[in-house]
Amino acid sequence: MTAIDVEARSATVRLIVNGVERQVPLQPERSLLVALREELGLTGAKYGCGEGACGACTVLVDLSPERACVFSLGEARGRRITTIEGLAGQGRLHPVQRAFLQAGAMQCGYCVPGMILSAAALIARQPNPGDADITAALDGNLCRCGAYPAIRRAVSLAAELARGPEAGFAPRPAAATPPAITSSRGPWDLLPPTRRDYFSSLPDGLVAVLPPGRSGWWSSDGAWLHLGADGTATAFTGKVDVGQDNRTALSHLVAEELRLPAAAVRLVMGDTDVCPFDVGTFGSRSMADAGGSLRTAAAAARRWLIARAASRWRVDARRLQAADGSVRTRNGRRSIPYADLLRGLRRITIVSGRVVAGQPALRADALEIVTGEKRYPSDLTRPGLLHARMLRPPGLGATLRTVDTSGARALPGLTVVEEGPRIAVLAQHSTTADRGLSAIEARWQIEAQPAERDLETHLRSHPVAAEGWEGGSSEEQGNLERALRRAPVRLDATYRTAYIAHAPLETRVALAEWTGDRLTVWTGTQRPFALRESLAEALELSEAQVRVIVPLTGGGFGGKHTVELAIDAARLARSSGRPVKIRSTREEEFRWAYLRPAAVVDVRSGASREGRITAWDLTDLNAGAAGIESPYDFRNQRLTYQPAASPLPQGSYRALAATANTFARESHLDELAHRLDQDPLDLRLAHVADERLEAALEAVAERIGWARRARGSGHGMGIAGGIEKEGRIATAVEVRALAGRPLEIVRIVTAYDCGAVVNPHNLVNQIEGATVMGLGGALFEAIHFEDGRVLNPAFSQYRVPRFRDVPPIDVILLDRKDVPPAGAGETPMIALAPALANAVFEATGRRLRALPLLPDEAGPAQTPR
Repeated sequence: MTAIDVEARSATVRLIVNGVERQVPLQPERSLLVALREELGLTGAKYGCGEGACGACTVLVDLSPERACVFSLGEARGRRITTIEGLAGQGRLHPVQRAFLQAGAMQCGYCVPGMILSAAALIARQPNPGDADITAALDGNLCRCGAYPAIRRAVSLAAELARGPEAGFAPRPAAATPPAITSSRGPWDLLPPTRRDYFSSLPDGLVAVLPPGRSGWWSSDGAWLHLGADGTATAFTGKVDVGQDNRTALSHLVAEELRLPAAAVRLVMGDTDVCPFDVGTFGSRSMADAGGSLRTAAAAARRWLIARAASRWRVDARRLQAADGSVRTRNGRRSIPYADLLRGLRRITIVSGRVVAGQPALRADALEIVTGEKRYPSDLTRPGLLHARMLRPPGLGATLRTVDTSGARALPGLTVVEEGPRIAVLAQHSTTADRGLSAIEARWQIEAQPAERDLETHLRSHPVAAEGWEGGSSEEQGNLERALRRAPVRLDATYRTAYIAHAPLETRVALAEWTGDRLTVWTGTQRPFALRESLAEALELSEAQVRVIVPLTGGGFGGKHTVELAIDAARLARSSGRPVKIRSTREEEFRWAYLRPAAVVDVRSGASREGRITAWDLTDLNAGAAGIESPYDFRNQRLTYQPAASPLPQGSYRALAATANTFARESHLDELAHRLDQDPLDLRLAHVADERLEAALEAVAERIGWARRARGSGHGMGIAGGIEKEGRIATAVEVRALAGRPLEIVRIVTAYDCGAVVNPHNLVNQIEGATVMGLGGALFEAIHFEDGRVLNPAFSQYRVPRFRDVPPIDVILLDRKDVPPAGAGETPMIALAPALANAVFEATGRRLRALPLLPDEAGPAQTPR
């Protein structure tokens, strides 16, 4: 270590943070972000990209928004720094924070602190901003969940609040912090109900237990719910919230079934010690499975309360009803609060509805999100915590030839751990761990592997015979080949989609801590119980010795199913005897997380000259079978999914393969309609075999003005639809594509039928977010690779949607009270890409059959609104 290093480490820098003078150690490599988080405990500024490209770390420096991850401590010396924690001061809310609460402008919420600070700076210098001003000011802030429309509405509302009669900082609403719930006897799902120590953490009352095996076959497994003598209800589910806000929707199902106000219901999620077993949060199954289980348990608890009141009053239970947290006679003359029925009781009842709905609801943790108090996995710490970095190869298939760790071992405050092929560095400060990893000299042998340009050839020449979930499939009806031979109108075409990254704003994080021989891991997994099993197996423990806790997580989109990071953290925590946290860098997230599968989809079709489709043959290569079934009546058809040997790791992604298969089907239908000289909507309506999808197509066509549309000369509309995860989606897009100008998306209209609408506000937010995320994959998102190495592993190189890319989005909710609710996190995105491609064709006559549609473009231009 040089004298300069010694001096730098002994020096401090003076900062003025949220009005308070602070002294923090000055290290040359330490950014303002690291100092705020690790030295001062201010975690509202988030890790995101490390290059100033995402805005998650935004703070105000002398009232100007700056990216703290690239702002050095030297630059910050003596400057006035405002973080989200100090924006309004204790006990108050800034108008922007109030507006975000009122507008519900969040999904996972990870981006919200940075968004709020950027918006506050905008309104301070421009009290009446227009949409173009909002776009310009916030375009550097990413929301991977795609909540830009809601955020835009919130900023406009904030400007109104700041100018209105209640301008200035408002008192902050009180937020109660419920006590932690623990089990001293082991995980409740591994114990019979009568042995679970529910009442060691919960007040007197009733616990209703729905045993396993009565809910959705692939997701939730039972439920339990506690009604307390203190007037509150606590429901438990193994589902997790990675931004879709299933917490609010599930809580409201429970509240409505119990006839309680929403504020009286607490939902405990994703804690393997106290929650029911759950396969995972994916497939839009939260409402379909966990919702049904919780509703059943809540309905049983309500019936039990009515029966208890009937027994106390010695009346027929049919003369009683539950309402407003009480049981009362139907004539309203007698009433008894739930609390009076439960006081002094500790009862567990085993149980064998009415869907609420239609009322907007504020999410329970919204206040914590807008004030920066919400703790995500990357924000968590423990006493004595060590930060770890793992040595990873530069690409897939690379083999470690030689390694020299002496440079890292010579650094003070650093420990090098070598366990077989795993090499890690541990340090008290994350920057020290980063420096230690950089000091390791490793040489790798890299083998030649397929490149992006060879992808289709490779996939076609490397089919695999996978089994189970990943296995191929082929379904055929009628006589396809004869129908193709006889069809007077034929069309054969191939459609392609690229690998794309989940790129959640919060990268994968795991924190592991041992207490004796028991392990606790905090992480943002979508499969906590599967992770518990994997940890137990890898570490030779029983599952009862492992606890997995999933806090609210900064996005997932199907990308947080893996277990390796948590296992590495657990091993290092055991060997070091201290808690260990591993947080993937943005580059590691791009290089080592699995991707949405690339697809090659071949479609052959035949039709009569009158416009009847008589033959349909679709083969999906590599992507998957999701969405491959057609909602149209094709009497002679074959649907085939052929797995292939992927050159890159691939796995679950929002909507799975339904995006690729819907793109191929709906693009091909549009091509066929033009070949037949038919209107693309009429061709769909003539063949659609589902009344609910038909209604969605008609609704979206009417709203966008399909029958009156102008065609050609650079202007066009496209339409597409689909069925997936029990939801029906129809999307129409209007574009302008003028010579010499970027493509302009004028507007998007989308109609969604998810059955009964539980929380319309959040449903619209989810649909808008899925649509925005779909825009990225449709227009410009693509992973570039060669020899197993991802070539664009940064937000500055991998294009994702920003404010400037988002056109007006008009959402139509088709509410069906008689149909159980389906999820909305995936299906709304599947029809966007084909509708957009079809609109481009109508405007230009150019048929685009590969996603992204504009791989070499900077993205669509937007007209200020």
